[in-house]
This record gives sequence, C-alpha cells and structure tokens, in this order.
Amino acid sequence: MTTITTRSVEYPADGLTMIGHLALPAGVDRRPAVLLGPEGMGLSDVERHRADALAELGYVALAFDLHGGRYLGDPEEMLARCMPLLADPDRMRGIGHAALDVLRTEPRTDPDRIATVGYGTGGAVGLELGRGGVKLRAIGTVNALTTGRPGEAARIRCPVWAGVGSEDPIMPPAQRNAFTAEMQAAGVDWRLAVYGGALHAFHHPPVDHPTVPGVGYHPQHAQRAWRDVVDLLSECLPVTEDLRHDPGEHAGAGH
Repeated sequence: MTTITTRSVEYPADGLTMIGHLALPAGVDRRPAVLLGPEGMGLSDVERHRADALAELGYVALAFDLHGGRYLGDPEEMLARCMPLLADPDRMRGIGHAALDVLRTEPRTDPDRIATVGYGTGGAVGLELGRGGVKLRAIGTVNALTTGRPGEAARIRCPVWAGVGSEDPIMPPAQRNAFTAEMQAAGVDWRLAVYGGALHAFHHPPVDHPTVPGVGYHPQHAQRAWRDVVDLLSECLPVTEDLRHDPGEHAGAGH
C-alpha cells in the first residue's frame, strides 16, 4: 500500500457549493487522473474509499459532489433532485465540467490523461461530458445506461465501458438496447457487461435508509464490476500496480 493524501475541495456548480473528495498518490510527479461520480444519493464514504483506492493505484482521483455537500437518503428527495437533472444534459455537463476543472487544475494531474468512472447519476454525468466533446481517455459507468441528444454520442472519442445488472428494473433491456444502439450508431468503442441476477446499484453496500424499489447489493458482482473498472483504467491509463478488491464494501451503512 502506498502513502496517499486526501482533502476536501469546495467548488461552485449547479448553483450550489460542492464538496468533493480529492485523493493524491504518493510522490510529486504528474499522474493520470480519474473523475469519480456517485450514485444519485450523492457523495458518500463508498466513493471516497474508491477514490482513495485509485490513488493507491497511482491515479489522482476526485470523487465529485452532486448535491452541495448533502447525501440524500430520502428516496423522494433524491428523485425530486435527480430526475430533472437526468433530463437536462446541460445541467449534467455543468456539474461535470466544474468538477473536471478542479481535477485539471490540481498540479499532480496530467490534464491530457483523464478518465471518468461513474455510478448511476454520476455515470450519466460522465457520459454527458463525453457527448459534449470533452477529451477523455475512457468513460466507465455502472447502472447508468442513459441516452443523450441525437447525434451527440459521435463526439465521444474514447472507449466506453458500461455495467448493468440483468434484473435492474430501472435500466431494463429496452434501455440497454437504446444505449448500445446509440453507441453503435455513433461509432463508439463500447462494451456492455450484464451481471446476471443483479439489481440496480448492485455495487453499493447496503445502506441504513430506505431506497427506491429494485435496488440490491450483490457482493460477487460488486467485486467483478470493480475489477472491470480497474481493467478499463489499466488499458486506457496504464499504471504499474493492480487492485483486485473493491474498497467500497468496507464503507457500509451510515455514511
């Protein structure tokens, strides 16, 4: 395990003061960087642990905020904020660009080597950055098979990896098909991993508050999805170390 440093970073986005979590690898040299997006509930210790793990791998990692420093454990409140957001590509891009600016201005970041990895709403934000033409090395998403405005996926110029649970009622087969059709029509280098028997947010450890229907943790597939994310980054932003374990499972409930 390498020595990493972490700190909170405040920045404006979507009319709010966001509070992200920045994790830096050991050393002083410039490194490839990862913008890490949270589920619709917002930034929690799950994403902070994953950012720390990416820093241990040698990446600069910023887990970005969605809700101005708040974690929305009430499903109704979460949906009331996220559904309009998911319907507004420009708002999503604004949130993504604000976080990306923080990551790019970090002296340890190599601004020419940045990837995004996002879960749920955070994954949709990463996809919208790609559709907006942001230069990225890779886009990784878990249960974020969102489609964009017609033709804009052609601006994506990096590999896209997407993971989804086979039993996810929020991202059903019709949504999968629409997403992959969009990627294919745009000529994107895309991959879709379907994790058998898994529900929505299968990667996220159990929480101590109500959730929307169709959510459920699947420990084995959570580990597999993390390995797939690491493999994507290893291919597109190669590092010398490897991490085969998803640290998010240790965050648990009550974050």
